[in-house]
Amino acid sequence: MTTSPAVDLYLDVMAKMLTRYGFEGRNVTVKLPSRSYESYLWDLTRGAMKGRDIRMVEAAEFDREAREVGRDWPADAETMIGLKRLANVRACVGSVIADGVPGDLIETGAWRGGSTIYMRAILKAHGDTDRTVWVADSFQGLPEYDGRYEADAGDQHHTRDELAISVESVEENFRRYDLLDDQVKFLVGWFSDTLPTAPIERLAVLRLDGDMYSSTMDALDALYDKVSPGGYVIVDDYGAVRACAQAIHDFRDARGITDPIEEIDWAGVFWRKS
Repeated sequence: MTTSPAVDLYLDVMAKMLTRYGFEGRNVTVKLPSRSYESYLWDLTRGAMKGRDIRMVEAAEFDREAREVGRDWPADAETMIGLKRLANVRACVGSVIADGVPGDLIETGAWRGGSTIYMRAILKAHGDTDRTVWVADSFQGLPEYDGRYEADAGDQHHTRDELAISVESVEENFRRYDLLDDQVKFLVGWFSDTLPTAPIERLAVLRLDGDMYSSTMDALDALYDKVSPGGYVIVDDYGAVRACAQAIHDFRDARGITDPIEEIDWAGVFWRKS
């Protein structure tokens, strides 16, 4: 897609700001070993201070490679997916604009809103006023295992309070970049409740970031048929969460989908719908 230097510069800077690439080096979220004594103590601390936004950070030098591929956890950034996965969002959205593929853009699992903020920035940079960016999330973290899919048994995402970001906080993040307007709409609630009845006619980009089998499958069941031919399906957690990858393959096998899956980085993949 042909763009102007000003558009490229704006979107380059937006990606670096949303990931805090090069801007954040002293506030790195501490990663504690799973099932360790330290992790146990930290869980007790968070439990005793429930409802408060507390984080454990440590002084560290900025790791450019980790931030590029989303292997670290920024303390303040609006997204944790890294530059490569944001570049994929940019490429896919730019492609559907250039090719005239009809439909809106959605992310199912928004966290602090970074990817959807970038989607809105891309539309604004290219003067696209016809598409809506849908921000779908429970805004209260991930669900507990509900017994529907064995692949989710034992999943602990629901215990991570830092994944529960309020809709008001995400709206404020959009507002910080002057990107909260009528082309941004929020779907608040569990995917199984909100997505089947969402007032979405067509999608050009469906970005899945629900981590779990159930969250991934609920989004695919409700939205895949709305993706236009030539549109894109992006999966954030394919390489990071085994249950997510299983859901992708189970869905594709059941539907007979043979569009090739392409790798973005160690975690993300995508395919273009034929």
